[in-house]
Amino acid sequence: TPAGHRHTVFPAAVEAWAEFGGLTVTAPGPGRQIAPVPVRIDPLTGLHLARTFADLGRALSTTLCPLGVESDGGSHLALDAEGRVYGIDHTGDWYLGASVDEALTLLLTGLQPTRLTTA
Repeated sequence: TPAGHRHTVFPAAVEAWAEFGGLTVTAPGPGRQIAPVPVRIDPLTGLHLARTFADLGRALSTTLCPLGVESDGGSHLALDAEGRVYGIDHTGDWYLGASVDEALTLLLTGLQPTRLTTA
């Protein structure tokens, strides 16, 4: 970033980008608990969030890098070194799943994600 913040890249991110990169996926129907969201897997959408991802990663005792975005731009998706996926939006930080597959299932079927708290 212009302020000098850098993203961390790790094997789980490279694997996710190789498998899912460039995909835009739309929900096939109505959500189960909330409205489903279309997802675009493109790490370039989060390039400007290096500091935000670093701050959340520190709070979670891990490192994060960009994964993609909800297609409406509401939430940025991040991946940690273990392959877990998080969503970051104006309402807070969310745990989306233990893998990209789980996160996509949650987002596309309209399941309620788990909000990260500082309890």
